[in-house]
Amino acid sequence: MKPKTVDEYIELAPEIAQEKLIEIRSILCKVAPTATEVLKWGKPVFESKTILFAYSAHKFHLSFIPTGLALKPFEKELSGYTVKKDSIQFSYDKPLPKELIQKIAKYRTHEVEERDAKWKY
Repeated sequence: MKPKTVDEYIELAPEIAQEKLIEIRSILCKVAPTATEVLKWGKPVFESKTILFAYSAHKFHLSFIPTGLALKPFEKELSGYTVKKDSIQFSYDKPLPKELIQKIAKYRTHEVEERDAKWKY
């Protein structure tokens, strides 16, 4: 069954992922309270003028996807994590770095709202 809403996405995710999904969703809702939550490419996405960020559950990790340029200013703080072109992976067996996620999300939101940054720029 394919989820049609973010709530369904979380409900259908592996049990090990559900708590982390709820946690990251809560962080992102606080950072971007006026953003719209939708599913795109099968992942939860927050949109404003464009896509702000997405997140997704995988077998062994949670991915937070704020775009590569939003990650650049935080390279030192991200050194202990697996970082891909546009995303960071967080293992399910460790606490989420809430403050770091919040800082990156605020940075990305500011870039979109104040500087008109696009999803792929």
